[in-house]
Amino acid sequence: MIHHPFGEFALFVGGLASEGDAPKPFEGLARVLSLDMRVIDPAWIGMKLRKLLNYAEPLGYFMAFVPGLPHGERRQQTWPSTVAYLARLIIHRYAMLGVLTEEGFPVRDMGVLEAPADSTPSPMLSGKVCPECGNPNVIHKDGCDFCTACGY
Repeated sequence: MIHHPFGEFALFVGGLASEGDAPKPFEGLARVLSLDMRVIDPAWIGMKLRKLLNYAEPLGYFMAFVPGLPHGERRQQTWPSTVAYLARLIIHRYAMLGVLTEEGFPVRDMGVLEAPADSTPSPMLSGKVCPECGNPNVIHKDGCDFCTACGY
């Protein structure tokens, strides 16, 4: 779990009266995000929330205020969906708590989701030369030689 002086993080949706007031997809999303918030590295929840920023619903776009602007500045933006706006609000809340930046990246890298140091791509292996098309794309597939370029 992410431990912070303010406590552990979870997401709740719905009304005050009882569980089940919110649409089922929102309840499911809240439960999944609550589980994602328990991963020790804040880069994980940041990655999940950044992916949701572009999530669009059919005819789900609407105008709402942009969170995280400097004091005294108010501006509205068209959001592609309620889910995208909710993701932006959660990123802003994490930024206010000093866990993520306003862009959704961790303030401090913990190294759990760190990219490998050697990022050189592995060399492409070529197959045998195809007698039909001449490309070096012949592989051994299901006991037979097969050209991935022409199907020989």
